[in-house]
Amino acid sequence: MNRAKLAMQQWHREKPELELLPMEVIGQLAEAAHLIGRGRLEPLFTRYGLQGGEFDVLATLRRSGAPFSLTPTELYNATMISSGGMTNRLDRLEKSGLVIRKPNPKDRRGTIVLLSKKGIELIDRLVPEHLANEHDILKVLSIDEQKMLNTLLTKLISGLN
Repeated sequence: MNRAKLAMQQWHREKPELELLPMEVIGQLAEAAHLIGRGRLEPLFTRYGLQGGEFDVLATLRRSGAPFSLTPTELYNATMISSGGMTNRLDRLEKSGLVIRKPNPKDRRGTIVLLSKKGIELIDRLVPEHLANEHDILKVLSIDEQKMLNTLLTKLISGLN
């Protein structure tokens, strides 16, 4: 039994008068996110010497198209992390030779972050493995169930924004 289901059993026992479905759904989402992140995604990224957030930065730069460069603000907005967190990630990625920081020709005060050749090679090698991993994670659901889950999550996220 998963932790969210166990918590619901305990709450039902202690407070049977409460309507607990929202707590159960949110708990299930959190449990799924935990199991996917810690159990399945992070181990793959670790094999490549990355953390999940660093993968996110490299993937965001790669999918932005040639010349695979964005400002730190554009990266921050696309990856939904704090600006301080972005700076730390960029420092680690630059130290690893996966990204390069250059002056922004459109804003003398700013910088541009671009994928290095090494960064492009790494992300191009990693993305197919990442996608295969995600296929494997979702294999317990049929294609129709995956589409339904995607639709429901899209609706939930839209309602929260």
